[in-house]
Amino acid sequence: MKLSKIAMAAFLASSLMACGEKTTDTAATTSLVEGYQNKLDIYKPVTLSADLSHLSENQKQMLSLLIDASKIMDDLFWLQAFGENKDAFLAGISDPKVKAFAAINYGPWDRMDGDKPFLKGFDAKPLGAQFYPADMTKAGFEQSEFADKNGLYSIVQRDGNGKLTTIAYSEIFSDEINRAAAILEKAASFADNKEFANYLTMRAQAMRSDDYQASDFAWMDMKTNPIDVVIGPIETYEDQLFGYRAGFESYVLVKDMAWSDKLAKYAEYLPQLQKDLPVAKKYKKETPGSDADLNAYDVIYYAGHSNAGGKTIAINLPNDEEVQLAKGTRRLQLKNAMRAKFDAIMLPIADELIVEEQRKHVTFNGFFANTMFHEVAHGLGIKNTINDKGTVRQALKEHASALEEGKADVLGLYMVKELLANGSITEGQLEDYYVTFMAGIFRSVRFGASSAHGKANMVRFNYFQEQGAFSRDEQGFYSVDMDKMTAAVDSLSELILKLQGDGDYDGVAKLVAEKGLIKEDLAQSLAKLESANIPVDITFEQGKQVLNLP
Repeated sequence: MKLSKIAMAAFLASSLMACGEKTTDTAATTSLVEGYQNKLDIYKPVTLSADLSHLSENQKQMLSLLIDASKIMDDLFWLQAFGENKDAFLAGISDPKVKAFAAINYGPWDRMDGDKPFLKGFDAKPLGAQFYPADMTKAGFEQSEFADKNGLYSIVQRDGNGKLTTIAYSEIFSDEINRAAAILEKAASFADNKEFANYLTMRAQAMRSDDYQASDFAWMDMKTNPIDVVIGPIETYEDQLFGYRAGFESYVLVKDMAWSDKLAKYAEYLPQLQKDLPVAKKYKKETPGSDADLNAYDVIYYAGHSNAGGKTIAINLPNDEEVQLAKGTRRLQLKNAMRAKFDAIMLPIADELIVEEQRKHVTFNGFFANTMFHEVAHGLGIKNTINDKGTVRQALKEHASALEEGKADVLGLYMVKELLANGSITEGQLEDYYVTFMAGIFRSVRFGASSAHGKANMVRFNYFQEQGAFSRDEQGFYSVDMDKMTAAVDSLSELILKLQGDGDYDGVAKLVAEKGLIKEDLAQSLAKLESANIPVDITFEQGKQVLNLP
């Protein structure tokens, strides 16, 4: 049954309570927390554009519709992350810089600083965002039994008797879902590629039914179209309480055919790389899907989770473990966004923190490859625990995302090392990839503890430091020790793969508690980057007007 307006209002009221009690003076919500004035410029604006001259008028019309559907995903993620309509919230902020910062963060909490509130009148952000009732405890959830308890596509709420229950996304967000689905179906009518048209139609059906697996399979079969869209509730990072529930997001993409052709060969190495992983056989018994592929895209629109705070520069999907085992995954490298981050952030970081003689090894090729093989590495290892604890994601709960990102980073570097050694990679030398990786740690650590990527990099920085993989001189410059870095990559790979395969929740919690933090050396280095006014990330000027779309 569709929710009544009264029920929807009750949901939004409950969400607002979870946001933190607001003062009665609306203007108070626009006041910055003391000390935040100097933090409003950490994002560098970048125009998100691409060459669309090779596309037909039908394809351009389709892109326009996909952007329209993406905007609805953006509105839905605001409700999931904050609980209040974004237009109403932003309208209450008069300072343009503060308003822009709030828009980037999808609410009053700083995603690059552990989700601390930067506006007065708001409490700490709930770990479960707006996916759970404000008065629900973690223990209360775990002790309750109800339908779709660990579901990806539902909100947890209380029934009339105060008991926990769920309501599906397609029901609570029915108006928005149906509008987005109708737009996808209209976009399908402009598609020349039958597989892409089928995917759009099936994705529309998935939104209405909350059953996304069939559309994930359809997306895996759709690889030749020059246009793509990743849309719907996908990643679970916003649910920091359990990591169960998915946030709405979208990417609208145009394929770079030349770069994609260069990458196509690497997917075939996955089965052998899985066999050669530096861990016992029982932790690599699954066989990666052989239908995986690698492609490069220019992204022309971000929305929802993908646009909140730090911007994604590569995609590895679908997340469905059954689809992964049957078909593998698709790895999409977002080349234009990647280049923007490299120029604006990576090179300046190298100048500030890498010893002069190694700076030449910080290269875009190394950055692109490390990012690409990070996504490839998501397909390696194990998706289901070896001791009947269910999937790795379910067993490790809120720690699953951070550990998976850590696995992908370190196994990606392991893969580069192996492929260089056997001659499959012919560009550059190992030092390029290692030193670029080192500079990349500083870039990603700045995403903060509330980010799975940021937390993963804190763990890796501290682990590598303990293993002597790098050293820091008296002037604060870092140099990589090639042999010790190789040894650290292998040993950390083994540790993470074991934790995942065992579904060792306590072991992961201990690892994150001990190493997922910023110690003195790292704090000093990050302060140096802040003093140099190096952007933490980029933000986009994007949309139909930028692209001259109808």
